[in-house]
Amino acid sequence: MQLGAFSVSLAVKDLATSKEFYEKLGFSAFGGNMEHNYLIMKNGSTLIGLFQGMFENNILTFNPGWDQDAQGVNPFTDVRELQKSLNDKGVHFDTKADENTTGPASFVLTDPDGNAILVDQHV
Repeated sequence: MQLGAFSVSLAVKDLATSKEFYEKLGFSAFGGNMEHNYLIMKNGSTLIGLFQGMFENNILTFNPGWDQDAQGVNPFTDVRELQKSLNDKGVHFDTKADENTTGPASFVLTDPDGNAILVDQHV
């Protein structure tokens, strides 16, 4: 199962402070917007998202259709196909993608330890 690019989405208290901290670890801003309270930061092929006020807990994030540089890959497994495959395996979803659509969509599930997993397709 190819889930796409992986990142950790961190719920941060102060975006500017977190940005400064991760810059000290060698990360640089790669995407997002401080004015919209989020940044995507990159160190080599490692991606983290910093999100202020958007959610309570950290989230494991996968992006079907993207590589670690947020460049499109083709072919890729559509988020709805991933959802169907996981559903067939008995996985419980917190939210589901509308199977009657195409293009961008997402679903959320929670692992046995309470960690949220977002599969978020942007293409």
